[in-house]
Amino acid sequence: MPTPETGPARPQRPLPPEGAPGPTARAGPGAAPRPARASADRKRQPSGDEARGRAMRAAIGAIAEKGAAAVRMSDIAARAGMSTGHILYHFGKKDRLLLEVLAWSEADLGTRFQQAADEAASPAEKLAMFVRFYLPRHPGDDRYALWTQVLAQHHDDAGRQLLTALSDAWEERLEAILLEGRVLGQFADVDPSEFVIRAVAMLNGLSGDVMFGRPRWQHASAHAFALAALERELRPAGHDDLRPIEGL
Repeated sequence: MPTPETGPARPQRPLPPEGAPGPTARAGPGAAPRPARASADRKRQPSGDEARGRAMRAAIGAIAEKGAAAVRMSDIAARAGMSTGHILYHFGKKDRLLLEVLAWSEADLGTRFQQAADEAASPAEKLAMFVRFYLPRHPGDDRYALWTQVLAQHHDDAGRQLLTALSDAWEERLEAILLEGRVLGQFADVDPSEFVIRAVAMLNGLSGDVMFGRPRWQHASAHAFALAALERELRPAGHDDLRPIEGL
């Protein structure tokens, strides 16, 4: 359940682009179409990706603060500095809220991770970035809290498929890093599927510790602990270390 290093899926179905024409209404047969009733506030709201990103980030914070059951669309609107009607445009019904926000959050985070990985100098550096993006930054991390609330809900088949796809995407990223390191001779020849299962299980367990605020991580780095464990398993025979990234 990844979170960003600093301050990042697929939506179940695409939402109409900001500013797209809405439904039309007719006064009678043959009458020219006129726009359906729309809030005047919408004209004064930010548009496009900026508006959607603002709404999504506000939703993440509101859900973390109030919980999924208690949060209202007006709470999100207040955080975003937008009208409630504009927020409804992005989310529709409240029962879609958690999955919509999680899908956006994961897409945003995945994009940020990929941008960082593309600039990495080695598979070892990509591995360090993966761990950093995956673990919560601190107890109560908003994005990780969103994951925990989503997982606590009952989901239909479509919801379960979405959650599986989001989790699989991170496992595929980790496997790609492993395979690249193996090809370059920088990582040991471990079984990719088994390594990913072990790695993700460890990271998820550490994430729970960080979110809970266990004292052991008040004076130690969960990121450094996890990275060292993965490096030990990936160390090729005859290599003393994987050249840890400076500053980690």
